[in-house]
Amino acid sequence: MTYENQEENHKQAGNDPIPPSNQFLNDGLLYDQFFSHQQSIDDESMFEGEDESHHLSHMKRQKQTAPVEPIPSKIEDILIRLEAEIGYKKSFDVSVREMTIGNTRIAMLCVSGLVNSGIMLEILKRLTFLEAKDLGYDALHSFFTYYVPSAQVRKEEDWNLMIASVLGGECALFIDNQPIALLIEVRNFPARGLAEPSLEKVVRGSRDGFIETLMVNISLVRRRLKDPMLRYELLRVGTRTKTDVCIAYIDDLVDKTLLASIKEKIEAVRIDGLPLADKQLEEVTINRAWNPFPLVRYSERPDTVASHLLEGAVAVFVDTSPSVMTMPTTYADLMQHAEENRQTPFVGTYLRWVRFIGILMSLMLLPLWLLFVLHPEYRPDFLAFVGPKETGEIPIVIQFIIAEIGVDLLRMASVHTPTSLATAMSLVAAILIGDIAVQTGLFVNEVILYMAIAAVGMFATPSYELGLANRLIRLLLIVTVSIFGLTGLVVPVTIIIVALAMERSVNRPYLWPFIPFDLKSVINILIRKPMLYNRTRPNIMRPQQYDRMPNEDEH
Repeated sequence: MTYENQEENHKQAGNDPIPPSNQFLNDGLLYDQFFSHQQSIDDESMFEGEDESHHLSHMKRQKQTAPVEPIPSKIEDILIRLEAEIGYKKSFDVSVREMTIGNTRIAMLCVSGLVNSGIMLEILKRLTFLEAKDLGYDALHSFFTYYVPSAQVRKEEDWNLMIASVLGGECALFIDNQPIALLIEVRNFPARGLAEPSLEKVVRGSRDGFIETLMVNISLVRRRLKDPMLRYELLRVGTRTKTDVCIAYIDDLVDKTLLASIKEKIEAVRIDGLPLADKQLEEVTINRAWNPFPLVRYSERPDTVASHLLEGAVAVFVDTSPSVMTMPTTYADLMQHAEENRQTPFVGTYLRWVRFIGILMSLMLLPLWLLFVLHPEYRPDFLAFVGPKETGEIPIVIQFIIAEIGVDLLRMASVHTPTSLATAMSLVAAILIGDIAVQTGLFVNEVILYMAIAAVGMFATPSYELGLANRLIRLLLIVTVSIFGLTGLVVPVTIIIVALAMERSVNRPYLWPFIPFDLKSVINILIRKPMLYNRTRPNIMRPQQYDRMPNEDEH
């Protein structure tokens, strides 16, 4: 027996109408529980520095609560406003379906391509069978309670919020002579399938990575953290794009001051949009000026983000971005990789040290070798073999600069080269550029060798942003060493260390645990301890619970 026949028999027996089945879900894309008003926080002391606090205070004073714009009660007036404001009848993807149901005129508004056509078809099918007696004296109540087969339906009285919801993928149902719209959850965004992250591959471990759909990304983390204290708070950033930004944290672990600081920074953003997603959000919330070093950590792996949340960190998801920002972060944290924790503690420690050595060589190998070549008096006797046998046609420092630029060009070319031509490009780079440049005397063999070692160390850096920052520092040291000699190495390195020691990531020291020094945490960074010996969370997070393995009597 069909639903319509069951309902007819039920009504003939004098009972209330049967609510339709809510079996039609939008592939798990349930957004509405996120749209809650966020309480603003007025404590400016949580920000890093007086200048940033003043800047945020100024932006907050500019913030004004938008007045509620009522929805017209007449369908004709609604259509006129839709035509003027969102391009109805001009934009082909803006669809309006007008119908008369039981002597009641209705209109349904949606954006084609953002809605689930199956749910829309089911809604229209249910509404087609309705008669005037089915709606009763209150058509809005009847539609809201009985006749809209969707898991989530809500009422909206604000015109601007209704438009934002429709442009975000919901369907608006208007009823003639009713100044209220019913917003129906029918979202179904285009999305690619899950795939292994290209920048954070592991030999052993999960192969799923974040994609460009927000709900899929948070579900990947929720799958790993079935903690009732895990919270997802949604904000909207951008007056035009209205980009969904989700703040994730574990409520009984995160430092409340840290959480409030991050939330207020995001809420204070005044920009027309975030088409470049998380990178633009980072620039408008993190006061980094011209500092090339990353102050947040990007990750495309759900297990990495889940691990940071368990330490008391805050994760920021941005819709349309396949990466997630975790904060605060440190320089040492950016040098760690998930592969180390997928192996035994001994092997993980070995891999960690190899990576540390590679990063150090990518920074200091070329400047040190150049110093020994230009100033042989500083070269130890046991390193007498490192000098070049021939100098080449051009100065050594120019060779290094050309090689640095050449590596960058090859990297950019590899990104833009089609996969079918990548092998040919590699042959051109290795044979025509490298070998022939040495044979013709433009480059010496040692320059190519040490440049290749430094490039391998840079590519071994887990954080892509940190690798680029280290490359800029290396190029700077090459130039200063060629001009000032030993002074050009010692002074810039000292200035960089002091500057990084003064830097803070969301009010946390960037060079922790080295500056300020924390012996226990330094050991945890240098040695990958077994799980049973790693009982506490990093104290830099200031978590509410430090112990990872509390005793039973503590519960």
